[in-house]
Amino acid sequence: MNKRTRALDISQKVKDEVWERDNHECILCRNSQAMPNAHYIARSHSGLGIPENIVTLCGRCHHRYDNTTDRPEIKERIKSYLKSKYSNWNEENLVYKKY
Repeated sequence: MNKRTRALDISQKVKDEVWERDNHECILCRNSQAMPNAHYIARSHSGLGIPENIVTLCGRCHHRYDNTTDRPEIKERIKSYLKSKYSNWNEENLVYKKY
């Protein structure tokens, strides 16, 4: 696995931390049938697999975030949530930089 792939992947340690932070439920609808595997900034856009970029979403909310025109609204809700959890949260720190 190359360095970029490793940086974008979500480790079990990060999943465990995010699962606890998000109270074991989808941060949008509070469904307990959720997983801590949604990138705020997508992997396809070099979004890192770090807690500040990962949230817990249920399948329905994750699908809406990834595949519908609701994405901008959902992205704002996720952004607000992450900012409330990390005082120094900054989108620029969530992207893989080669150099």
